[in-house]
Amino acid sequence: MIRGLFRFIYNVLRMFVRLLDLIVRGVFYALLIFGIGVLVAFFFHPEPDVPAGSALVLRPVGTIVEQAELEPPLALLRAGGAPAGQVRLADLTEAVRRARDDDRIAVLVIETDELVGGGLSKLAELRAAIEHFKTSGKPVLARGERFTQSQYYLASVADEVHLSPDGFVLLRGLARYGTYFKDALDRLGVKVHVFRVGEYKSFSEPFTRNDMSAEDRESTRDLLDGLWRIMRDDIAASRKLTPDAVDAHVAGIRQALEASGGDAAQAALKAGLVDRFSTRDEWRARLIETAGKAADSNEARSIDVEGYLAVVGRQGEGASDSIAVIVAQGTIVDGMEPTGVVAGDTFARLIREAREDDSVKAVVLRIDSPGGSAWASELIRRELELTRQAGKPVIASMSSVAASGGYWIASGADEIWAAPATVTGSIGIFGLFPEFSEPLRRLGIGVDGVATAPLAGALDPRRPLDEDAAAAMQLSIEHGYRRFLDVVAQARKMTTGEVDAVARGRVWTGEAASGLGLVDKLGGLQDAIAAAAARAGISEYELVWPEAVDSFEQRMLRRLLSTGEDLGLDLVGGGLASGPLGALLGEVQRSTAELLRWNDPRHLYLHCLCETP
Repeated sequence: MIRGLFRFIYNVLRMFVRLLDLIVRGVFYALLIFGIGVLVAFFFHPEPDVPAGSALVLRPVGTIVEQAELEPPLALLRAGGAPAGQVRLADLTEAVRRARDDDRIAVLVIETDELVGGGLSKLAELRAAIEHFKTSGKPVLARGERFTQSQYYLASVADEVHLSPDGFVLLRGLARYGTYFKDALDRLGVKVHVFRVGEYKSFSEPFTRNDMSAEDRESTRDLLDGLWRIMRDDIAASRKLTPDAVDAHVAGIRQALEASGGDAAQAALKAGLVDRFSTRDEWRARLIETAGKAADSNEARSIDVEGYLAVVGRQGEGASDSIAVIVAQGTIVDGMEPTGVVAGDTFARLIREAREDDSVKAVVLRIDSPGGSAWASELIRRELELTRQAGKPVIASMSSVAASGGYWIASGADEIWAAPATVTGSIGIFGLFPEFSEPLRRLGIGVDGVATAPLAGALDPRRPLDEDAAAAMQLSIEHGYRRFLDVVAQARKMTTGEVDAVARGRVWTGEAASGLGLVDKLGGLQDAIAAAAARAGISEYELVWPEAVDSFEQRMLRRLLSTGEDLGLDLVGGGLASGPLGALLGEVQRSTAELLRWNDPRHLYLHCLCETP
């Protein structure tokens, strides 16, 4: 019996070993076949081709950004298998610029249906590249099934704008409405202590007011008027309309729809916003008429931006000298973080590595940030200052937003470039301290203990804020503001009084900031790169784009933390929130989530409550 038992165990183990061997062999052969497939694809896959007379197709998917971020894998499930998408502005503008003098490209085509947005200044920079393309005499055609305001702003630069017969052009103007939580916080017993300098520094107002302050209303009105003027004038110039005509259409959309029997497409045509209607098959025929038919299909002869750049290569590839373009995109935070935020230690390292790289002759800091940690902002500014002292030029190039902490880091550059529609300034500082002693008292929770000094435990949100601690915070804020004024005054060769007159937390367009002395020149990223090359005395150079790289632990943590969001869960409401309540909870969640990312060790922040349309 025992002998039979041993034989049974032996047979089971032998079967297990055979099964394990089969699995190992299967995995090995699968990897071998996959590797061979990759090698075949790499060595024998034909390079993209650009047949003579082709159309370069700009079909941006998702949001136009300065630096693309990796989409979490589960986002694909939420989007039904298609990621929301991000496309780099630099890729779009470089493709358009290279195509201008490429005899193989006969026409530029813009299709905006999958464009989500990206900020007015980014769209304006892309429009400027397309305007330059048009000087070659090559036509530009654009079409949309329908046009949102951002989509139309881009498409309007074309020589010929097509709209679906059942589409619309939604020009709404600009607005900014905030959500204010003071009454709700009062009912909960939550106190939010705010320490600030600058009557226009409005970031904390949603937590301390029920409405917009007069100062914020004034600043926002001036900002939106300036941005709308830029957008309206660009549209009017491209469409050969007067600015008043564009304003009249936007303000009188109801009358325009009444005159066209509710047909939004006809209203857009009568207003001169589009040239003609076309269905998808008619649009395809128009492209074939312009660019010819592809050799292997019934489609127009064309190539997309990614394929085109794969053929023509990147600017200056292989040059011995290089210019480092470091993208500062997102909220400024302390520590080491991957892309998505501007982490002080991470960006200090990137700048330091560029400074110590002998092949890098200049640094361009491309800023798209509303600010954040004062501590991290100074770390970055100091590294830029050291780079200049090492003899390497530093140029700051402002994208959609470069305000508050974003402006602080820009002050470390030799020159500051901004787009006319950049949102900048907001030179001010504040501190925010929430107190939860009253909600805890209502719940019957007591907080008690001992301390060795008055400030020990003073910044405990469970306890009422001590008066001495509050006074200390305000004194620190006032010192921080004077420090901000000194930094800007030294960088801009102004007096602190002159800086204070245009500071106090006020936000400006790049165009206005240029007139106030806060910006050196107006222009886009390519202009800033050219300025850096001129200062470095080089004419042939390669662009390198240093980026923060996620560690394995960071990637795993980010995936775990984003799982709830990826699956569409509302972490505030505890379920799948929808409707007005869901929208309100989402607003609260976004506001508090932003605050939770702030980690300045002194709790001092340079941030503006601003974003570009």
